[in-house]
Amino acid sequence: MERLHVFLARAGVASRRRCEELIRAGRVKVNGQTVSRLGMTVHPDRDRVEVDGRRVAREPLVYYLLHKPRGYVSTARDPQGRPTVLELVPKGPRLYPVGRLDAESEGLLLLTNDGELCNRLTHPRYQHEREYRVQVHGVPSADKLRALRAGLSIEGRLSRISRVSILEARPERAWLRIVLREGRKRQIRQMLQAVGHPVLRLIRVRFGPLELGELRRGRSRPLRPKEIALLWQAARVADGS
Repeated sequence: MERLHVFLARAGVASRRRCEELIRAGRVKVNGQTVSRLGMTVHPDRDRVEVDGRRVAREPLVYYLLHKPRGYVSTARDPQGRPTVLELVPKGPRLYPVGRLDAESEGLLLLTNDGELCNRLTHPRYQHEREYRVQVHGVPSADKLRALRAGLSIEGRLSRISRVSILEARPERAWLRIVLREGRKRQIRQMLQAVGHPVLRLIRVRFGPLELGELRRGRSRPLRPKEIALLWQAARVADGS
């Protein structure tokens, strides 16, 4: 037996908090009866649970680490007809990308149907580290690196890079190591453009405790049990639980 909102979250419906809201709103039924109080428990294999009239069945939880190539979008489908990252992982339960990469970015992307973990890893308040290798046009000066760390106003909001250093420098371009604790859309590209160093390549090499390692571009693999445990450990530490 497990609490209803936990069952819903693990089935990929939404985060635990959002599932509690669905229950309070009377949108959840158990065995045909509307439930509006929290704390109810259900048997995952015996009870029939519905949200807005649609049955919820908990599928086996799956976790894939993908080395995303350029040109793939981090969505289930694309109106422009571009290939999606779901084409690069085995068919099975519906998966959600954790911490999306834009079409022109590469590197580590986690895909899972674990709705609760997905929320804990992507919600801004948890601030899990993301590490990147970024090739830029030109070589940023020490002053520009300091400005990136101090923060820049991008679209009216202050954006910061936690750590940035130069890994390799040539006259016309450089490779940077960048670590973020926030994950705003196109944040790295916008910040580097603002200091005069447009991004040429952007590769995510780490997300929290997960590392890209030697996984080849375009390939995916299931997470190892130890990696899943490390993700949950990081999620609980960030949540203070």
